[in-house]
Amino acid sequence: MRNFTFLLLLFAGISGFSQKFSKEEKDLILAGDLATALPIYQTDNIEQHRILLAQSEEISPKDKTLPVLIDRMKRTLAATDGGVGIAAPQVGINRRVILVQRFDKPDYPVEYFINPVILWRSELLNKGPEGDLSIENFRDAFYRSYSIRLEYYDLSNKKHDEMVEGFTAVIFQHETDHLSGILIPDKLEKEKDIQYKEVKVYQKIKN
Repeated sequence: MRNFTFLLLLFAGISGFSQKFSKEEKDLILAGDLATALPIYQTDNIEQHRILLAQSEEISPKDKTLPVLIDRMKRTLAATDGGVGIAAPQVGINRRVILVQRFDKPDYPVEYFINPVILWRSELLNKGPEGDLSIENFRDAFYRSYSIRLEYYDLSNKKHDEMVEGFTAVIFQHETDHLSGILIPDKLEKEKDIQYKEVKVYQKIKN
């Protein structure tokens, strides 16, 4: 029995993430015209707000429905007025998938990140304005780490590890918060009595 358990653990380690989309999740992802955007969940809808507050689970990078979700999330983000990132819970899927516009790369591409984890955050912080696609007419200033170390996977199940700085690091922190059910009004309330040193990094993309 002990050997059998060991083999199961070994197999799990080799195969990586095993979680697949549920039937309900697939139905949502594949609903309607696949070449269109998905609706963005809003906090003023009770059921949608519940999804936004829930913890998101990991997903197998090899799930056949995942590329469809990523493509539709890209279409959803492109259809917004100036959105720079989106997380799967914002389209009703509590899975660890985010899209981020990379202002730290030429031409500012939008890239996907599967099962992202922030391994390290700098003590040096910056403060700047943030909004949220799921909260209408909300905008306020927030503190974020200036730089982070990020681990994530791609659709080939390949692990990546990189350092990110500046405004792009801010977007990563915002979107990974969504995966933990953290919305920025809650973050603002928790930080209202905390004092930080400000470092301006938001001006770069305004030039």
